[in-house]
Amino acid sequence: MNRFVNTWRSHVLSTLTDDSDGRPQWVGKIEQGDDAGLFGPGSAAWSVHGSMPTMVAGIRALLMQTMHPGAMAGVHDWSRYRQDPLGRLSGTIQWLITVTFADTATAKLESSRVERFHRKVVGTYTDAHGAEQPYAAGDPELLSWVHLVFTDAFLSCHELWGGPIPGGADAYVREWAKAGELVGVTDPPRSAAELRSQLNAFRDAGTLKRDERVTEAVRFIRNPPLRRSMMPAYRIMFAGAVASLPADYRALLGLRRSPLPVLWATGVLLRAVRMLLGSSSSSEVAARARIARLEQGRA
Repeated sequence: MNRFVNTWRSHVLSTLTDDSDGRPQWVGKIEQGDDAGLFGPGSAAWSVHGSMPTMVAGIRALLMQTMHPGAMAGVHDWSRYRQDPLGRLSGTIQWLITVTFADTATAKLESSRVERFHRKVVGTYTDAHGAEQPYAAGDPELLSWVHLVFTDAFLSCHELWGGPIPGGADAYVREWAKAGELVGVTDPPRSAAELRSQLNAFRDAGTLKRDERVTEAVRFIRNPPLRRSMMPAYRIMFAGAVASLPADYRALLGLRRSPLPVLWATGVLLRAVRMLLGSSSSSEVAARARIARLEQGRA
């Protein structure tokens, strides 16, 4: 039994971090630095991003992202998700965790890495009205959409399966606006109401659509090339992510909510994974070590 648990734990950590010990090389940088970072202990961002519902939030965010044809074109034309899906996942996690837990200078440096990659991502796409449009990953509209769907996904999933958020939903949206600004987002939402309003504006403007690219991406997200031992748990999380979506977005994606109690099952699964992996992430431990060092230096 212990051997099975250790093997499964290693598979989970390899999937999420590209490292079987769950402490990839870049976590070492989180221990370094000269300040508490953009957020710090007790913040809404630490609470949300250090919790298990992030595993489902990532799935929900990817599903939502596909609905903007410009964002989908960038993923289709430039992403390595078919050849190296776990590499893309670990790269996204690296940015998210670094900005959340690292010192300010390291968070800015990691965000500049993302911005440099965005400069290469250009092309054209067919919009929801059939017109050909140019795109660049650094376009304000695309940056805004990606920021909105990620913020919405992590907040919504934490509200479903996580604990209390310090300061509430508004505090999380307001804090994570800083991360959006680091990668070029202009006027990010600073409250839960603004987040919903900006998301609804994309839907109400007729910007979003489903086409064969979206169908292909959703099919891939539903059945990624994970180890066979991980697929039962992943299928529960995927079903939970779908169930967490508002009905109009599910319809646009061509997805149906399972009639089974998948929200409950996802909660049970996340609690089991938390027991398996431990309650504190290696990134949070590294951040607390940095802050303790700074406090000792000031004593």
